[in-house]
Amino acid sequence: MKRYQDYAVLLLRIALATGFLSAVSSRLGLWGSQSSGWENFLVYTGKVNSFVPKNFIPTIAIIATIAESVLGLLLFIGYQTKFASIGAAILTFVFALAMTYSFGIKDPLDYSVFVFSTAAFLLSTLEKYRWSLDEIISKNKTI
Repeated sequence: MKRYQDYAVLLLRIALATGFLSAVSSRLGLWGSQSSGWENFLVYTGKVNSFVPKNFIPTIAIIATIAESVLGLLLFIGYQTKFASIGAAILTFVFALAMTYSFGIKDPLDYSVFVFSTAAFLLSTLEKYRWSLDEIISKNKTI
């Protein structure tokens, strides 16, 4: 049974990483014609953060993009996984709260933002992360 748990943790880590990296890729135009693009992302950021002054929106968009990129890469390679998953949980929970305030509860529920946040939080509670850079570093420290 333990082996299945290891696979589930690996898949969870990769799914969270892929979610972040895909969103960033879309706003940067890396998905080609399926990309949302930076301008559309700025408009969406303004709608989600309707309670923030308009001149802060570009800064929020840049910070979110950097945070999602860093967290996505850390999760993907499995480095500082506990830190990255806590960061992912907080970032997506704040996003879910902003969506709830601006659009109501239906949108964050429909887009599973609370699920994403909770999954990241669950990942942060684990002791070990098999098949990760963290595991390699941990093994090298014990030698």
